[in-house]
Amino acid sequence: MTESGNINASGDGGGNWVPVPLLEKIKEEGRVWAELASDYGVTNPDPPWKTSLDGMCEALAAGSCSSVAAAEKKWLAGSVDRGSMDAPLPLLERRWEEDELSETLYQDVPFPERQLLSLVHSLIKRGLVKEEDLIARMKLVHERLSAT
Repeated sequence: MTESGNINASGDGGGNWVPVPLLEKIKEEGRVWAELASDYGVTNPDPPWKTSLDGMCEALAAGSCSSVAAAEKKWLAGSVDRGSMDAPLPLLERRWEEDELSETLYQDVPFPERQLLSLVHSLIKRGLVKEEDLIARMKLVHERLSAT
């Protein structure tokens, strides 16, 4: 990790991952799609939120008007600084973090839940999402779903 918390272009993040209490609770107490699908007789192997997760990853990687591949190629070549990229979470950086988190904190979580936890972990680490805001939003969604 660099001092700013970003992974360097070599992909060597060093494994300096600090557990996020909310994500640890979800990891321990949450239910995975395979269980839920079985309980409700759903045969689709992908959870309904998977397309939203994929779209979120794409949106975070894309700069406002720049080509993602071109920007990352320049970053990897060392011709631009990570801070000058206008993507909040470049694709390669997210994937490196996802790989590290999958091998450490979330190794016992199945895919795609592991991908979701890794993404949220990266967003919290960068200050793009606040843990307390996520807790409040999850509570609202739970209340809405419980009311029906």
